[in-house]
Amino acid sequence: MSVSIRTLTCMNLLLLSLGIGAVPTFLAETAPERARIGYLGAAAGDAPWAQEERARIDALGHTVVDVDLAEGLPEIDVLYVAGGNTFVLLDALRRTGQDRVIAERVRAGLPYIGLSAGSIVAGPSVEAASLMDDRTEAPGLTDLTGLALIPDVVLPHADGKLPPYPPELIARTVSEYGASHRLLPLADDQALRVTDDGWSVIESR
Repeated sequence: MSVSIRTLTCMNLLLLSLGIGAVPTFLAETAPERARIGYLGAAAGDAPWAQEERARIDALGHTVVDVDLAEGLPEIDVLYVAGGNTFVLLDALRRTGQDRVIAERVRAGLPYIGLSAGSIVAGPSVEAASLMDDRTEAPGLTDLTGLALIPDVVLPHADGKLPPYPPELIARTVSEYGASHRLLPLADDQALRVTDDGWSVIESR
């Protein structure tokens, strides 16, 4: 069951917390039957969980191509921005100038899928991730402005079930950043679906 939030005027996004169950339907609605998915893993590194995330996307049966930010966006039908450290991701985008390129392409109609950090960076600022991710891993990043594709800041893992993000940490994040940022908490089995008709929080197990 979906919950309508508010009206938005453009773009096509799926912002995930953890589960990717909503991805097949999103691809069926927005991409060719055999889509070329650009996989941006700049925030993830080669940790086992990052490899598992990539494997889940590979298993969807589409063509997955790695995005090298230094080379720009390849010819793709959908952009998938993986999880990891939000500040490392934003720093990589900013240093290569791909933050502006991606924002322009998505506003022009390129479907965007983000997971965790990839969802946070789609908002106006990543500052609210400061308790969840280590900012010192991106020491050169001073401007925390996100892609500003949506006006709210997605707060993933908000049900506190993932060990690195216990309920106390989520509550503290809401307490410290809720007044200065429009936070949109998502449980790990939820996603934010953005279409021309508005926003919905949908199931994504």
